[in-house]
Formats: sequence, C-alpha cells, structure tokens
Amino acid sequence: MSITSDEVNFLVYRYLQESGFSHSAYTFGIESHISQSNINGTLVPPAALISILQKGLQYVEAEISINEDGTVFDGRPIESLSLIDAVMPDVVQTRQQAFRDKLVQQHQQHQLQELPQQGVCTVAPGAPAQQTIISPKNGETPPVNGEENGTHNMNHHSEPMDMDGEVEIPTSKATVLRGHESEVFICAWNPVSDLLASGSGDSTARIWNLNENSTSSSTQLVLRHCIREGGQDVPSNKDVTSLDWNSDGTLLATGSYDGFARIWTNDGNLASTLGQHKGPIFALKWNKKGNSILSAGVDKTTIIWDAHTGEAKQQFPFHSAPALDVDWQNNTTFASCSTDMCIHVCRLGSDRPLKTFQGHTNEVNAIKWDPSGMLLASCSDDMTLKIWSMKQDTCVHDLQAHSKEIYTIKWSPTGPSTNTPNANIMLASASFDSTVRLWDVEHGVCIHTLTKHQEPVYSVAFSPDGKHLASGSFDKSVHIWNTMNGALVHSYRGTGGIFEVCWNGTGDKVGASASDGSVCVLDLRK
Repeated sequence: MSITSDEVNFLVYRYLQESGFSHSAYTFGIESHISQSNINGTLVPPAALISILQKGLQYVEAEISINEDGTVFDGRPIESLSLIDAVMPDVVQTRQQAFRDKLVQQHQQHQLQELPQQGVCTVAPGAPAQQTIISPKNGETPPVNGEENGTHNMNHHSEPMDMDGEVEIPTSKATVLRGHESEVFICAWNPVSDLLASGSGDSTARIWNLNENSTSSSTQLVLRHCIREGGQDVPSNKDVTSLDWNSDGTLLATGSYDGFARIWTNDGNLASTLGQHKGPIFALKWNKKGNSILSAGVDKTTIIWDAHTGEAKQQFPFHSAPALDVDWQNNTTFASCSTDMCIHVCRLGSDRPLKTFQGHTNEVNAIKWDPSGMLLASCSDDMTLKIWSMKQDTCVHDLQAHSKEIYTIKWSPTGPSTNTPNANIMLASASFDSTVRLWDVEHGVCIHTLTKHQEPVYSVAFSPDGKHLASGSFDKSVHIWNTMNGALVHSYRGTGGIFEVCWNGTGDKVGASASDGSVCVLDLRK
C-alpha cells in the first residue's frame, strides 16, 4: 500500500482545518489544488493524519523488533521511537543491531550457565574467565546490511574525542565575536584586509574589524536587511543565506530569504537592492571583474545582475526545481545546479544552456570550477562527487566513497606559492557521514580520509597556500589538517555547531560561524 501526494495534501489540509488554522488551511488548499483532487472527504475520519503517523511509528517499532530469522525479539520493551528517529535509517539500524547484540549476549550467558553442569569446563575461583566474544572497539556498532568496512557507523562515537594538547588551539588564540541573535550560517573574509563578514538568521549581516592596527577592533557594523512596508523600512525577519566580497574588497553582496540581493560598501552602507527573484536566494557570487553578480533562487532561476546599476541583465529559467548553487567559469559564463539533479552551463547573451550535465540521481548541493576553469566538480545527496569537462557529456570521474550526502566541495588553490602545482590539484569534500575526503582529481582517487569529526561536516576551506585545510562540523569543532599527509595540526572546540569556515587572505586566521550565534576567529600565528 502506498499513499499519493494528493492524499498527503488532503490529510495536511484536514489537519489544519481541525486545528483551527482556517486561514492556513484555505491558502494550502488553494496552492495544493485540493478542490481538483478526487478524494471523498466524508470517508476521511477526524485526526487521520495523526493516527496514520502513529500507526507508521508502531509499524517501524515492530519492524525493529523482528530478528533476522523472522522471530520476534523477546527482550522488549522497545524504547519508543520518535518521529525523527523513525525517518532516520541509521537510528533504526543501530537499534536493530542493539537488539541482535543483546540476543547474542543472552545466548552466551545461557551457555556459560549451563557449562559447569555438563562438566565441560570449570573456572577456578578468582581466575579470569576467558572471554570469547569479540566486542566491537570503542562502542562501534558492527557493520549492518553488508557494510563490510563499517564506515557507516564508525563516526557515531559517543565518547568525547581525545585531543592532543599540542594540537588544541588555546583560548588565548581564539576571539569569540558575539552580537548575532540567531544562527550564523555563513562567513567570508574581505580579500584585501582583515574584515570578516557574517550572515545570520537574525536578518542581519555583520562586518567585524580584525585588523591589528585598527582602533575599532571590537566594533561590528550591523547590516540590517529591511523591506519597504507602508512607506517605511522594517526588518525582513528572514535569514541571510549567502555573502560574497568583490575581488578588491570594496563591496559586499548578500542574498536573503526575503528574495532580495543587496550590495553594501565595506563601511556598512547599503549601495543597492536587487529585486527580481520570487522567493529565497540560496547562493550568489561576484565575477572576477566585479561588474556582475550571479544569484540562484528557489524560483528555479539564476540571474546575472549589473553590479553598477542594480538591474538584472539576464534571467535564466532552465532548471525545473530550486537552483541551489552557482559558480562563474569566467566573467560571462557560469554553471548552476539544482534539486532537479541537473547542472547547466550558461553564458550571458545566450538564450539556452551551452551544456547540460546529467548523471546525479539526487539533489546537486554544490558546484565549483577548478582554478583553470577547465573542470567542474559537483556534489550531491546521492553521496557521489562528479568531475565534468566541457569536452564531453558524461562525467570524467564519478567519485564514490562517502556513505551519506555530500554537502560541499572546494578545490585547492594553484600557483607558484602553493604546494599543489597544476598537475596535483586536490578537491576536498565535506559530508554528513562526518568525514572529509581529499581527492587526487587527475587520477580520480581518494588520497586522505579525515575522520576526527563526530557529526555532519558542513564546511571545508583550503588555506591560500594550499598546505592546510580547515573543516567545520556540527560537533562544534574546527579542525585544521595538513593536506600533504592528512595529519591533524590544530583543533578548536566552539560553543555551537559550525556552519562555515574560511581563511583570511594571508592565511594566518580562520573564521568560523556557528549555530549559537557566535563567530569565532582563530589566530594561527606562532
């Protein structure tokens, strides 16, 4: 038996009606075309949504308590599942495994109790009994469902990680910047001076001055995102989702859930407001020249804006679902990716994509051109990284190693000052499986798997010289790794889950933004 989206819509509509949310029910009914569905409402009992959810939970609980041989596990009670648990396969698998382990243990104990009576073997009083059960190390759950290497479970340690005293960054080297009133999703250093911009769910972006010679080092410029209502500016109350400095550090662009992109001067004044998206903006980027801004939105379109006039130069309507990320290949050509699983390469002035890359089997979360603009990397909820070239339609490499969604990717910088000459360019990937991976793209192989994080990794960033990689995770930790040997060099534990990490232009400071509203700056100078 399955349930259709029309039926789900009707259940939600009826739930809203029954709960007294009549306005919401009306709006939802219009948007989901309830009147056009052929569901007979008189046959749907009151509180149907709740009872279906509860029955579903009971079913999942029952499923967990069935052993592999089909028998029911005796040792109930089952700890009751929450709805969130039930939709997380890991939780279900872990509990199934816990039941199996308990069965094995009971069986072992039963055998040990029977041994003396059978005269098989007795243990002298006080002598240690030799244990024959091989217990999983560090409380890891043994591999489930044929995962031979157990990678799926190895990152869910409950014990705090052991940090080498040499590695841990002392509090004297960490500056915690407070002011935001909600999660800080993003942060970015000004390319020419130590100004750190941050964007938050409190509908502000902030610019923090961390220049040594500045007299106002503790000050923050608050960039309030307002909308016009009744002839006056009122806070939009929407998240700031993206920010990017232009290449000379004079202007900051921000994108917001209120549907507007804005350009600010580096002293915090609003220079222009760019309004043509219908709904939240998910990503935006300046081109190198600084004359155009590119944005991606929930309205399925991408837009190139004239940075000087604030006008939309061209809107690209090629995706069939929200556009999640964009990246410039050069000053007029860019790539975009979407929840529709497609990647389009488009050019200003062209009325259709130059190239469309298809191959991902789930939402494409991020795309990045390599420094030469020859290769495009993409990462997806399908747990793969793919490398594409304009010279062919299929991917050059399909990199499969992560066991969960890959949230973001970054290329290592290239050039004379880096330890990655062009041939050895690396790609870093951050995944919800709690690992970071470094890839040799030329050969399509994983060089290092970095496994110190305990929870999803949301962000990775290479230092300007390419010798180090910073990673930030929801386990509240920022780790800094040596990219050549994969060794952990520095660690810092903050007060909230880390959404973004970024390096300043000189490579001696790392900024990190967190879920508790804090922004942290780590000083890596000796």
